Amino acid sequence: MLLKDRVAIITGGAQGIGKGCAVCMAEEGAVAGILDMNMEVATATAKEIEAKGGKAVAKKVDVTNYAEVEKAIKEIHAQFGSIDILVNNAGIDVMKPFVDTDQALWDKLMNVDFNSFLICCHICAKYMMEQKFGKIISIASDSARLGQMNEVIYCGAKGAIISSSKGLARELARYNVNVNVISPGIVNTALIQELMETEQGKKIVEGTTKQIPFRRLGEPVDVGNLAVFFASEKSSFITGQVLSINGGLTMIG
Repeated sequence: MLLKDRVAIITGGAQGIGKGCAVCMAEEGAVAGILDMNMEVATATAKEIEAKGGKAVAKKVDVTNYAEVEKAIKEIHAQFGSIDILVNNAGIDVMKPFVDTDQALWDKLMNVDFNSFLICCHICAKYMMEQKFGKIISIASDSARLGQMNEVIYCGAKGAIISSSKGLARELARYNVNVNVISPGIVNTALIQELMETEQGKKIVEGTTKQIPFRRLGEPVDVGNLAVFFASEKSSFITGQVLSINGGLTMIG
């Protein structure tokens, strides 16, 4: 097992990409610490992992609240003895033309999408520095790497994660902590399913799928498998990198 006895914190780990990461890491022997606002779904995911022989714990946490995050991570550390992996996955998006947005929306998106990254890294990095080991993996988006209409704020938040991860990678390398970013394209999550309920959304998803060389959407497990690689010793000499996972829709050198 690639992650035997490692302890992983996965924000937004109850469903979608976060669940994909939690399940894949648990299958490789890690304890999946699921931090999510939706405790009912988080608990169901934890039970699903345990039913397959894995280890998981669910915590109801608002990842924009420093004190709540700190308390949950402290409890997981006390229970399992270490904090080895952090997956910054929690995020939201509201698709609107920029001129139709307002400061309240800007603040909400930046708080959930970027400030949660800062909070979780700030807390987990201290454990990793002390134990001289750690893996920080953050979920960005190809929207940030390429630009996307109606997602100006989201692009900015995910772009900030990419840039900050590079700086953090340099700071933490001396402590044997790797910091990398996964940049997904379109992934089959509840958000995409909701989008496809409208005629326009369905056309967008179908049109994008036709442009993907593999002719399918990404699945949460695809991202989860890549997260496992970044969390494992197989990536020990990789840090400060951004890897797109999009079925070849874009091929960024």
